[in-house]
Amino acid sequence: MKANYHSHTTRCHHAKGSDEEYILSAIKGGFDEIGFSDHCPWPFENGYSSRIRMDVSEFENYVTSVQALKEKYKNQISVKIGLECEYFEEYLPWLKNLIHEYKLDYVIFGNHFSENESRGYYFGTETTSKEALYQYMETAIKGMETGLFSYFAHPDLFMRSWTDLNEDFYYVCRKICEKAKELDILLEYNISGYIYNRDFNVNGFPNINFWTIAAEVGCKAIIGIDAHHNMYYETEEYRNRALKELADLNIEVVETMPFIQH
Repeated sequence: MKANYHSHTTRCHHAKGSDEEYILSAIKGGFDEIGFSDHCPWPFENGYSSRIRMDVSEFENYVTSVQALKEKYKNQISVKIGLECEYFEEYLPWLKNLIHEYKLDYVIFGNHFSENESRGYYFGTETTSKEALYQYMETAIKGMETGLFSYFAHPDLFMRSWTDLNEDFYYVCRKICEKAKELDILLEYNISGYIYNRDFNVNGFPNINFWTIAAEVGCKAIIGIDAHHNMYYETEEYRNRALKELADLNIEVVETMPFIQH
């Protein structure tokens, strides 16, 4: 089965294409299943308004839109609905209620921020100190241990800003991979990183050094498009590149993932 569960919508303020265009592009690209996992609309305190995710007030429209499209295209493609969420401990009870109230199919773990977005820092650009590196590891492990997430998205996100392949790097990577292996959590091979790496001339993610350790530990991978534009579904270039790289590392690739049973 050909599937992708990492898709965003224009509600996050940094994606393009309508919900329906994503589904049409997925059909054109030969996908059997598409999952929407837009950034979680956390109920931030003190009136903080995020520029990279939908507002809580937009969430119901997100759900009803995807559900309507699921019905409309049910004979052409399977459609799932979920969220990409951080590990923000104080909001976990709220998230659990949201999952069950709206009967979400899944949530994936995107370890983007320390603490929370309104008062923390972004791991993608700010993992430049040993303290930040270990904070990323600790948050990653705590997130996986919640049991909420179907997979860990771009687990090597911190490699966009961390460049020193020292003993701390190898320790952190191994601890993350060992926890994923222990808990049987899939690690996402995020192919949106290819475009970012090319455009900004960096070696971010997917990162061969991280994934070499994942291979040694015996982790399983799932390929994630991390689609911020519907056209990502219509090209095979990056997916085929990922499949080859994972095969070269002898990492098992899983096409689907666990869904929440309500």
